[in-house]
Amino acid sequence: MVPSGSSRNIWRNETYRWPNRIIYYHINSYIDEEHRNHIVSAIQKIESISCLTFKEATTDQKYYVNVTSEEGGCYSYIGYLNRVQQLNLQNNEIGVGCFRLYTIVHEFLHALGFFHQQSAADRDDYVQIVEENITEGMEFNFDKYTEETVNDFGEKYDYGSVMHYGPYAFSKNGERTIVALEEGKEDVIGQRLELSETDIRKLNAMYKCPTVKE
Repeated sequence: MVPSGSSRNIWRNETYRWPNRIIYYHINSYIDEEHRNHIVSAIQKIESISCLTFKEATTDQKYYVNVTSEEGGCYSYIGYLNRVQQLNLQNNEIGVGCFRLYTIVHEFLHALGFFHQQSAADRDDYVQIVEENITEGMEFNFDKYTEETVNDFGEKYDYGSVMHYGPYAFSKNGERTIVALEEGKEDVIGQRLELSETDIRKLNAMYKCPTVKE
């Protein structure tokens, strides 16, 4: 049974989880030291609240997260793919756009196996997706996944998740694309200031961490 109010947004298939809780990564050499250090700070945030270890990939490493800084925004593949997989952070000033600290954390959580919160199977109980306001070609960002695909680890829908889009995500006209159905949550969704307690619990449950770090 599914607990009342629970919400799935993590790969159910365990083959998408990084082996031995070790995530190998490579930050491309053209990324300057200041931006590189900011990426490492985001990685350390994840390490500090989990049992995961991030290691720089050696030249013979066959699978790792390849951190790039190309045009096209912030994006990542979801979960472990047993190959080189891109995580892109479009070049911005530190603290802006893709180089907000918790936007980097957001993208690494994708690489660890997290989907967006508003992709949860029961999202329609918590938010309204206003399709007519979405930029053409960007509709896939609002896809909803089935209970067979993603897991919730017994957690309720989390408006405050760092994995939740903001109300104007991919808007073509300045109008909201996501409307929170619970009063008072409109200013919460889309925050990139911290990992929520639910984010932390899900990550640790996903990787079977023996204890949750404070």
